[in-house]
Amino acid sequence: MARNKVGSEWLKEYLNLEGYGVTKRSFIGTQNKIEMAADGTIDQQFGPKYAPGGNTVPSHLEFLLKYEDVNLDFLSAVFERADRKELDKFLSASPSGKYSRKLGFLYEWLTGKQLDLTAEPSGNYVNLLDEEQYVTGKQIKNSRWRINDNLLGGRKFCPIVRRTKAIEDVLDIDYRAEIEELKEEFSPEVFKRATQYLYRKETKSSYEIESEKPSPERIDRFIAILYKAGTAPSAEVLDVKSLTELQNAIVDQRYAQKGFRNFQNFVGQTNYRMEEIYHYICPPPDMVKSMMEGLIELEEKTTGEPAVVRAAIIAFGFVFIHPFEDGNGRIHRFLIHDMLTRDGLSEHGLIIPVSAHMVNNMRDYDAALENYSKPLMQRIKFKRDERGEIIITNPKEVNAYFRYPDLTQQCAYLATTIQATIKQDLSEELHFLERYDELKRELQNLIDMPDKRLNEVIIFLHQNKGVFPKRRKKNFEEITEEEFAEMEKIYNDIFDNN
Repeated sequence: MARNKVGSEWLKEYLNLEGYGVTKRSFIGTQNKIEMAADGTIDQQFGPKYAPGGNTVPSHLEFLLKYEDVNLDFLSAVFERADRKELDKFLSASPSGKYSRKLGFLYEWLTGKQLDLTAEPSGNYVNLLDEEQYVTGKQIKNSRWRINDNLLGGRKFCPIVRRTKAIEDVLDIDYRAEIEELKEEFSPEVFKRATQYLYRKETKSSYEIESEKPSPERIDRFIAILYKAGTAPSAEVLDVKSLTELQNAIVDQRYAQKGFRNFQNFVGQTNYRMEEIYHYICPPPDMVKSMMEGLIELEEKTTGEPAVVRAAIIAFGFVFIHPFEDGNGRIHRFLIHDMLTRDGLSEHGLIIPVSAHMVNNMRDYDAALENYSKPLMQRIKFKRDERGEIIITNPKEVNAYFRYPDLTQQCAYLATTIQATIKQDLSEELHFLERYDELKRELQNLIDMPDKRLNEVIIFLHQNKGVFPKRRKKNFEEITEEEFAEMEKIYNDIFDNN
């Protein structure tokens, strides 16, 4: 038996919104059934009793709010094309209904227009988002619709984070406890040395992600900035003045900016035919200021929510706004550390080297970025003017995509990256330092050589996985072949290379 589209699928077809992606597709059939499509979208079939009362835009919107995921970008497009009189009539028929109130609130919140109601909504206040299905922000009471606005942000910038299984799994992890376990396993001296090294490693890795080799001076500047993570008030950190100073400190001075960009930016590359390949077209310059103000509001409204979620929505929110010409990626990764320290997941002076993990797992990092950029690039339209500057030709159609992103995947990615960084990168560095000290003592017992010479021997052994490279032996003429063999044996015994 044929099944009928309902909810978002019906609205997409009826209002010609095929370019909009959703996370759930609904149908009315003979029985209830749930499947996952090849693209990861959930296809759910409902029995006949779930069919909306009439094929109207409001009735299918009500179905969407009951059974599908809230997608502010999609709802904004629906409201733009919906017949306002039809909405007025539908809401006036049941002004105090739970979903009528949600629908009315969202219409006015997204459009900035007020609906005409024949009767005032009444009843107890209801949460806009179900807290079991979404990560939510502080509640703001809306007396007109008797709605608790618990969205993560405000109209200027408001991501959605769904409580998927992946999100629930990572929110159950006690990251701080895992760090404390490492602190108990290793001596304070080893832990301190590892932390000092990881600040430098994190800095180099953050630049390496951008395929840059900074000068020692720029490395030292970025390390000093990382040490300050989480110490200043959040509104100050995200303010245009502070962010501009940060951008100026970490980029080549030729690309230092005086404030947020006033031009259309993009992320891309030039191929061997000198053709531009566009990976991401950034928000138009006239949106940047308000979106960055929205980012500050987002941080304030989510205080107290899980640290990994806050770090993800602030840091990824920033990099997708892309307020500067250069340095956005490094600031984005600094903001991760700032939020983790601010929220107490990582204590001040201890860094979780997420960039070091990212650079060794670039496919996962790229996938987190492309999860947001690819759907946009399928919808956005742009051209180059006579000066070669990019102009977005359908700004109204992508405005809500920029302002109201679904960052569920980015939150799950960052959370798993943080856990892997603690368990692998941080743990491995601590184990290495412990073994390094043991190796140094054993080699010193074998040959009482100067400390600088001994460190060079260890470096060559470690770089060549426990085998001293033949081409380097000529630089150590005082060491016999028997001693080289014994060094290799000591190294392999300590590092378990056998």
